Amino acid sequence: MYDEDDDLTLLDTDADFSEESPLDQMESGEQEAAPPLDPDEMLPLLEESDPSQRMLAARAFCELQDERAVPALIRLLEDVCPLVRVSAAYALGRNPHLNAVELLIHQLARDWNGYVRKGIVWALGNSRDRRSIPPLLKALATDISAVRLWAASALTHVGKLNYEDIIPAIPPIIEGLRQDSLAAVRSNCAWTLGQLCAELPSNVVYATAVDALIESYAEDEDFGVKEDAKASLLKLGDPRGLQVIEELEEKGYV
Repeated sequence: MYDEDDDLTLLDTDADFSEESPLDQMESGEQEAAPPLDPDEMLPLLEESDPSQRMLAARAFCELQDERAVPALIRLLEDVCPLVRVSAAYALGRNPHLNAVELLIHQLARDWNGYVRKGIVWALGNSRDRRSIPPLLKALATDISAVRLWAASALTHVGKLNYEDIIPAIPPIIEGLRQDSLAAVRSNCAWTLGQLCAELPSNVVYATAVDALIESYAEDEDFGVKEDAKASLLKLGDPRGLQVIEELEEKGYV
């Protein structure tokens, strides 16, 4: 699966970028060790008039889990400052709550800033809420590259839900795998299909997804996409997929 790094100085643009938010660095442990944060100190700062203080507090709750912060973080999704909004989005991803889902969906549809939408997509993926599926699929189909990239991987959490939730997600992911202009998005779609199809019985939807993975492994021009498609086929253990992998490797085509 594709992943990347970035810089906060680009936060004021909505260009078609593929970089991570600086808050993503928390996931990879790249930030220097800091003293433990005190939630009781951070909570009042969420309501401060100074946007830098609100941003600082929201970032703190990207590391802290405290349900008391959720109402303020939900309000900060509509903050005038995009730095505050993106921090609040990531904080709600760290502190998922049913009450946040509807406003996250609403803000995803209206926010002009790509970094904010990217953070919202991550938060919706962490929500494990079936209401997040349609907006994530729409983001995968229509948004800028960085948001499409994360929408594809966020959809893997659909696998934590019901069979009925997974089925409508598969065709748009297949479309992304076959048609997205950015190789990194196609790569994430390939990885996601492997995760979701592992939850499916051997039916028509499953077979169509395997066909798409085989096609990408055999025909995609990008090596990373090929590798993720191969990894998904190996994960699924589908006989057709395994046979194609063996045949193509024997012939030296991949």
